[in-house]
Amino acid sequence: MRGLSRSIGVLAIVMCASVTPVVAQQPVPAGHVKKVSGSAFIVRQNAAIEAKAGAPIFATDGLRTGPDGALGVTLKDDTRLSLGPASEVRIDRYVYAPGEGGLGMVLKFLRGAAVYVSGRMAKLAPDSIRLEAPSAIVGVRGTTIAVRVDP
Repeated sequence: MRGLSRSIGVLAIVMCASVTPVVAQQPVPAGHVKKVSGSAFIVRQNAAIEAKAGAPIFATDGLRTGPDGALGVTLKDDTRLSLGPASEVRIDRYVYAPGEGGLGMVLKFLRGAAVYVSGRMAKLAPDSIRLEAPSAIVGVRGTTIAVRVDP
């Protein structure tokens, strides 16, 4: 009986040790809001969140301004994006991990006016950046671009 108890005890310890806790990893921000004026929002999982200076921006967020809004965002590689009134940009992809060779960005300009100023990613891997508008796709070679998308 004693041997059976010991075997059950060892089995219980082995089973508990082999079960690893599942820890949800928090996504790493792609950047943050630098400046806000008027009505400006971060669109995350189909919900509009009021943009505030310092708020994190994630790799699949959208950025939207109202008719009186303006929004400035700085990404991890020092790319800067500014939106004027009644504008919308969606971040479709953002990866900045130069140590692991992970570099890539896709920004979709949906409406309004925006200015893009390239950061370190454009210097390290210019072919990894795509700026898309309804009627054009722009490759980046380290530059500043102003975009206007009319409905």
